[in-house]
Amino acid sequence: MARRKRQSGFEDLVEIASKFSWKTCLLLAVGSYIVLHAVTGITVDQPATVGNMGNVVFTQLVVTVAVFAQMLLPLAFLFGAVLSFFKQRKNKQLYESIATHSPTETKNSALQAVERLTWQEFEMLVGESFRRKGYTVKETGGGGADGGIDLEMSLNGQKYLVQCKQWKAFKVGVKVVREFFGVMVANDAKGGFVVTSGVFTDDAVSFAEDKDITLIDGGKLVKIINAVLAAHPLEKKNVSPPGIKDTPRQNKETSASPFCPKCNNAMVKRTARQGTNAGKEFWGCSQYPKCKNVIAITT
Repeated sequence: MARRKRQSGFEDLVEIASKFSWKTCLLLAVGSYIVLHAVTGITVDQPATVGNMGNVVFTQLVVTVAVFAQMLLPLAFLFGAVLSFFKQRKNKQLYESIATHSPTETKNSALQAVERLTWQEFEMLVGESFRRKGYTVKETGGGGADGGIDLEMSLNGQKYLVQCKQWKAFKVGVKVVREFFGVMVANDAKGGFVVTSGVFTDDAVSFAEDKDITLIDGGKLVKIINAVLAAHPLEKKNVSPPGIKDTPRQNKETSASPFCPKCNNAMVKRTARQGTNAGKEFWGCSQYPKCKNVIAITT
């Protein structure tokens, strides 16, 4: 992988800001200017005594820094807002370009479109897929073409990790999954996802079976994209993923639901009718009773 071009501190700040939503960047730009501009108005008096000189020098330093920062910091947030806006727009276009390959087309058309993506585009696609399922997604940028923890996510107060493998030429083996599990444990993550445009070896699948790791190959990723769009008919009509009925009731219930960690189908909100949790809501797999997996809803 090519060495990353060295950036200035200002460019680094813009890149960090672009990881927030563009609306957040605009708020930070306005807020930082108001605060820093107020600091520049502080009057620095002459030191009354020699012992007070240190405080005066420190105050003068803060005011001087604020004079420059009141323009540079808001400007960095504004540039970050522009980058964030176009990044989110690109993510949406990329996501929907894959989704245009509906089930009525050839079976592998959408998968082939996924395989043509660069590793950066693949990571963006995966992040957007989870984001549309209700997860809060943070792109760590730590993976790169060789893999790593690419996304940190949260749902119902729980942490989840994602590793992306844009591998088309060979299978993702058990070593990758085993190392990822170690990172999950070290980070106290509730669960994790390893996503590839290719496939997994049988050993990798076996290792993940009794752990909170969901393996998503290229075919399952396409299925998830279609499942999300089936739950949002205003974004894409007449798209029903295999095994999921596109009914008004289910569309309403799954619009902000997670997908099942066991079978990758949409989950629906249900209410327990008996037991100690009677009256409480939970996420249940839409494929029940075939799949009985549930996720608790924390309030």
